[in-house]
Amino acid sequence: MKYPIGIQDFESLRTNNYTYVDKTSLIYKLANEGKYYFLSRPRRFGKSLLVSTLSAYFSGKRELFKGLEIEQLEKDWKKYPVMHIDLNTGKYDSIDALNENLDYQITKFENTYGAPDKLYSLPLRFASVIEKACQKTGQPVAILVDEYDKPMLQAINNKELQEQFRATLKAFYSVLKTQDKYIRFAFLTGVTKFGKVSVFSDLNNLIDISMDARYQAICGITEKEMHEYFEEGIKFVAENNELTIEETCEKLRKRYDGYHFHQKSEGIYNPFSLLNTFAKGEFGSYWFETGTPTFLVQLLQRDKFYLPDLTEQQVTADFLNSIDSIDESPIPIIYQSGYLTIKDYDKEFQIYTLGFPNEEVEEGFTNFLMPYYMNTGSEGGPMFIRNFVMALRQGKPKAFMKRMQVLFADSDYKIVGDAELYFQNAFYVVTKLLGFYVDVERTISDGRIDMVAKTKDYIYIFEFKYDKDAHAALQQIEDKGYAKPFAADKRKLIKVGVNFSRQHRCIDDWKVEE
Repeated sequence: MKYPIGIQDFESLRTNNYTYVDKTSLIYKLANEGKYYFLSRPRRFGKSLLVSTLSAYFSGKRELFKGLEIEQLEKDWKKYPVMHIDLNTGKYDSIDALNENLDYQITKFENTYGAPDKLYSLPLRFASVIEKACQKTGQPVAILVDEYDKPMLQAINNKELQEQFRATLKAFYSVLKTQDKYIRFAFLTGVTKFGKVSVFSDLNNLIDISMDARYQAICGITEKEMHEYFEEGIKFVAENNELTIEETCEKLRKRYDGYHFHQKSEGIYNPFSLLNTFAKGEFGSYWFETGTPTFLVQLLQRDKFYLPDLTEQQVTADFLNSIDSIDESPIPIIYQSGYLTIKDYDKEFQIYTLGFPNEEVEEGFTNFLMPYYMNTGSEGGPMFIRNFVMALRQGKPKAFMKRMQVLFADSDYKIVGDAELYFQNAFYVVTKLLGFYVDVERTISDGRIDMVAKTKDYIYIFEFKYDKDAHAALQQIEDKGYAKPFAADKRKLIKVGVNFSRQHRCIDDWKVEE
């Protein structure tokens, strides 16, 4: 079985007999029920392949669609001039870099359909070549824009440059409206949506299908599709990991499923991670390893964001659909980038609750956060975490606490905000990391236990204080009877009191009671 990992060209996929999850009925629906579309999806979700498939369809390459659903739907295979604009390639560190790429894209079409007699601006050249393509072929034009937002994303921390990109792209994309009579179809896709007063402000004819129930499965793989196309892969993973088919499916679901692009949508699997798992027979962090969300962490730190709120976000659709409010909150771009997804929906108030889509994203994002919020010492992240967890499993609370002190050691360049926020965010990362390897329960309010960690042989009760002492923390465990729920448990109970100093931004006192 040939898995199309990294294959973004539809023709190459079909002619080389890679497995193709048939999305062509949705492509037919797009092409015949509307004209102007926008789609936002996380990276590595198949957006470029979708654009390539649309290109093949509008180019009239019927032979590539043999045996697919669209073959029965489409009765009139017309060939249209196709203008495929891909902004993925390039380092957009100046307005000249963007103009050079746009010039390159337009020149390709001018070489085919003809250039204007006079030297015009980029938008006017784009408008001219659309008109010429229609006149030369006798057919309206299909315009496909991939990674439309790449320049904007690369300049996300440079407001002046981003405004320059915004103005240039706004004028460029406005041609899609002014040249309507020469256009058969237009489709723009990218990771994020810069809406409202942004690059789309002149495109009020653009249909956003990013949260449209009809098209929620146009990218990605559904549960039904996984079983329809990849039973061989499921079997291979099961055998390679000594699991049953049922256990394998459950692990695949927990690790790679869980994306929701509409309040009523079924869960969508990350296609890149799923295909890599089937090909290699191993569960890994494939999607997360292909890109680092450095700029997202920078936004979290810039806004002094309280990390536990990441999985408690309640927002409106308008808020999710645009990152023009990025100065107010990093949440829209974190959602659109695929690190958060829809978990629940309040129909009465039209409010979405967000959370991590699956274990791969949650674990990967948490591990990535760690060095930004704490010090792991010379051991490095993975080794530090291993030794950190092993201390708990082996009943060595003192070794564990020494490592906790290292984690919470102050490093000014890593710490943003006040001392209490620093501690809360670092503590959040710690408990998240522990939770991937140890059974962790964590609460931080209403007089409840700060943290309980359970291993095969031990139960740990942690109580944290600010600017008091470890004895006071242990006393609260005793006074409030935090140990009583575990009295019948045969595992050894260990109590740990910890004090965090706001002044020194570190753990300055801790005591263990066994």
